[in-house]
Amino acid sequence: MQTSSSFPHPVNEPVRGYAPGSPERTGLLAQLEAYTSADPIELTGHFGRGRRPGGGERVAVTMPSDHHHVLGNVGLSTADDVREALAAGERVARDWDDLGLEARAAIFLRAAELAAGPWRDRLNAATMVGQGKTVQQAEIDAACELIDFLRFNVDYARQVTGVQPASSSGVWNRMDYRPLEGFVYAISPFNFTAIAANLPAAPALMGNVVVWKPSLTQQFSAQVTMDLFEAAGLPEGVICLVPGRGPEVSAVALSDPRLAGIHFTGSTATFQHLWGEVGRNIAGYHAYPRLVGETGGKDFVLAHPSADPRMTVTALVRGAFEYSGQKCSAASRAYLPDSLWRSIRDELVETTEALSVGDVRDLSHFTSAVIDQRSFAKQSDAIARARSTASTQIVAGGTLDDTQGWFVRPTIVTGDDPYDEVFRTEYFGPILGVHVYPDGEWEKMLEVVDGTASYALTGAVLATDRRAIEQAQRGLRRAAGNFYVNDKPTGAVVGQQPFGGARASGTNDKAGSLWNIARWASPRAIKETLVPVIDHRYPHMGADPKDR
Repeated sequence: MQTSSSFPHPVNEPVRGYAPGSPERTGLLAQLEAYTSADPIELTGHFGRGRRPGGGERVAVTMPSDHHHVLGNVGLSTADDVREALAAGERVARDWDDLGLEARAAIFLRAAELAAGPWRDRLNAATMVGQGKTVQQAEIDAACELIDFLRFNVDYARQVTGVQPASSSGVWNRMDYRPLEGFVYAISPFNFTAIAANLPAAPALMGNVVVWKPSLTQQFSAQVTMDLFEAAGLPEGVICLVPGRGPEVSAVALSDPRLAGIHFTGSTATFQHLWGEVGRNIAGYHAYPRLVGETGGKDFVLAHPSADPRMTVTALVRGAFEYSGQKCSAASRAYLPDSLWRSIRDELVETTEALSVGDVRDLSHFTSAVIDQRSFAKQSDAIARARSTASTQIVAGGTLDDTQGWFVRPTIVTGDDPYDEVFRTEYFGPILGVHVYPDGEWEKMLEVVDGTASYALTGAVLATDRRAIEQAQRGLRRAAGNFYVNDKPTGAVVGQQPFGGARASGTNDKAGSLWNIARWASPRAIKETLVPVIDHRYPHMGADPKDR
């Protein structure tokens, strides 16, 4: 039975530095060695009756920075495997709902504490070797953001379920927050372990059962995340991890009448395809599925002539090239006034050329490889196009090497045409397009930035002139769901900057917020009359005295 005790107040997990000689560095290096010196492991699915490999093709999971090194092998899920997971969720759905919010919250709060303590190195090291993240990028993701999601989601659930209606005299009104009727299909990307964990965990916290299909290139840390949830006490069948390729898994999940929702992060094209399939199948579902998606961006940095030069260089380098630009929020187009460009050009180019790129096991590197051969080929094509296009020029980087890992040098491309492909197309790699504009065309650039790309996820304005900042906040109000002033457009923190955008960037349901948590509840209004009425007649039905 649900009680009304309080939940712990959430606080953001502190970021560790991993400086030379620090205890956390020693522990992490040991875990990296343990993962990479061991034989390849069997990566399993969780289909509701114990873990086992999927029944389909076996695929090797390798390190992006050393693609000859196999971390593990995963058996892809067959249609029967997916159906088994759906059946498992249906078996446990009522018990999971009946457990109540407090008991469910206790499981995910325990997972957060395990992640903050004994599981931290495992999560970080798995993210580093499996997804090519440096220690800094892994720490802010696989440790801190994952922990924050779990802690803050519990508080958001408390807030959502605490919204109760007014009661009039003799009546007790209340709201019952039920899970959705059916299962939630969570589809997660390769680039954030925390996002991958949150996509199934947020609906599960609200009492839903979930089928979770992670990216195959994130399968190594997905396995560690699933192990973490089980260690925290998550009952079997509540979240079924189903490894596989999207089309095959989705063919079963999207055609099932019990589909109640999709929680998605990935490409715009994929989300639009999923939405279309749901539309085609809409008459066959028991209810209208809820579609929540974050789908990428072409994120901007717009500098005013008053912008601080050194801050601009740092915002561009960190915003564009951390994790080799493989963040939905990464800066990939910048608009700089001519005076500022002339003052920072050499420093920006020199800083970019000096960035160290290499194997994540060497903690001195700024960034590492892109995720796989497919991404490497995409970056190669984009750089070749920039080199052969008359209106664009590569001023830094532009080299690639796939001998050992999928390495792409951080690259800056200047473009005379602000509507060129380099300012419109999401490459999802370490390529930054820069357009230099005349100092007197600030207001015109607001229109250019707003109207160039179809996305609206993140953006930043750099200026010390307050009037210019206010103009940008108004003129770019629709251009970004997360808007930064005098900072890079990356690094949203749970509880501080709820994350999400609109237009082609998604449904803007804000991961890490109560708006997202509310999407996974189905409210039921209950009215209880304490002293029931026993006379059907209303006062107006009485006899008028003048008629007597």
